[in-house]
Parts: sequence; C-alpha cells; structure tokens
Amino acid sequence: MTLIATSRERGIATLTLDSPANRNALSTALVGELRDALTDCAGDDTVRAVVLTHTGSTFCAGADLTAPPDPEAFVGLMREIVALPKPVVARVTGHVRAGGLGLLAACDIAVAGEASSFALTESRLGLAPAVISLTLLPRVDRTAANRYYLTGERFDAAEAARIGLVAVAAEDVEKGLAPVLDGLRRASPQGLAASKELVTATVLRSFDQYAEDLIARSAALFASDEAREGMTAFLERRDPAWVR
Repeated sequence: MTLIATSRERGIATLTLDSPANRNALSTALVGELRDALTDCAGDDTVRAVVLTHTGSTFCAGADLTAPPDPEAFVGLMREIVALPKPVVARVTGHVRAGGLGLLAACDIAVAGEASSFALTESRLGLAPAVISLTLLPRVDRTAANRYYLTGERFDAAEAARIGLVAVAAEDVEKGLAPVLDGLRRASPQGLAASKELVTATVLRSFDQYAEDLIARSAALFASDEAREGMTAFLERRDPAWVR
C-alpha cells in the first residue's frame, strides 16, 4: 500500500500524504516513502517546486504511537525538506498536531485553509517538541512558542499566520496558493535554489549543531514512565494520571 500519492503539472510535483486511516500519522513507512519521493523530485529537472498536501481531514497527526519512526529518520526527513534545492510548499486544509508541525515548518511556504487547526500536544503526553524545534523555533514567534509548547492549546489558521508558522491563511486555499505557485513557476531553477540556500542556511546549521542532542532527548522522553502513561491514556481516550 502506497502512503504517498504523487502527481506533476506544469513543473509542480504534488506529494500527497495518503494515510487517512491513521490521520497521516508519521509512521516508519510514511517517513521512508516521503523521503524517497523528495529524493525523486530533487533529481527530476522537470520539477520546479514541490507541494506537500494531504487526503482526509488531517494534514498530519504527529508520530504514529503504534509504530513511531526512529527520531533520526524523522530528523533526516525534515532536513531533506529544508535542504532540498527546490521550494517545498505545504497546502493544509485540515488538522496538524505535534510532529506534524515540525513537518509543516520544514516547508519553505505554507498555505492553510480556514478549516485548519494546529496544536503542539507533546507536553500533554509526557513528551516535548524536541526534534521539531529544529524547524519550529527559527520560524515561530518566541512568545507564541512559549505559550503553545507549554499548554498544548489548539489554534487556528489566522493565529498560525500571525505567529509565522504559515505564510497565508486563506478562506479559499486554491486562491491563496495560486500566486505562490505562479511566482515559483516564473523563477529560474538556479534562482530558486540560490535564494532558498540563503534563507535556510541558519536552519541547516542548527541541524548540524543540535540534532544529535535533541534526538537523544526525544528517545529518552519516549522511553519514560510518564510518556508511557501519557500515550496509553491517549490511545485509551482517557485523562492521564497526572491531570488534576
């Protein structure tokens, strides 16, 4: 079963997260397939830019708690998006949770519809947004990061645009996306690659500097008793033991 659907039109490759049964959660298989699809786009001279989108009502629910990817593999996926010599544009018309925000923030531009919602739910599971901080913290307003990292509150597309997580909050996603794709089609491949290299240089340096420590921190949290209780409670649809 293929978890990533692909299509191409006028220089734009569309990669669609197509695992709606588990809300496009980040499983080992989905992470691997998406990395392979991005590698194919990088080597295809007919591809000017990539659109990352989804089927179903959820863009990405975060890690698949029944089959979570190795943190190193997920970090590799985020780094591949950031380092891809072609722009990656996220098209979001649904919910984004936890690790899904790290995937979203790795993209160069994000356009979100009014039905979208966002939440960093890790603290409620006994975890923390560890490895996804590599892409989130350079992008999101620090005051907002303080709030949403700690509380796990849900916020909408307008708020996501206000804090810098998405570039466009649109009532009509296709209308919001159209000028972005038109601009990318008008740019030269060399111009796009060189321009992206400028804006991602600092982020890539942070991967090189902090990724190893954050991977270890993430693994330790996932192995903890509190996280085990948090994830079990989530799967059993109950409050974890620490809720007061």
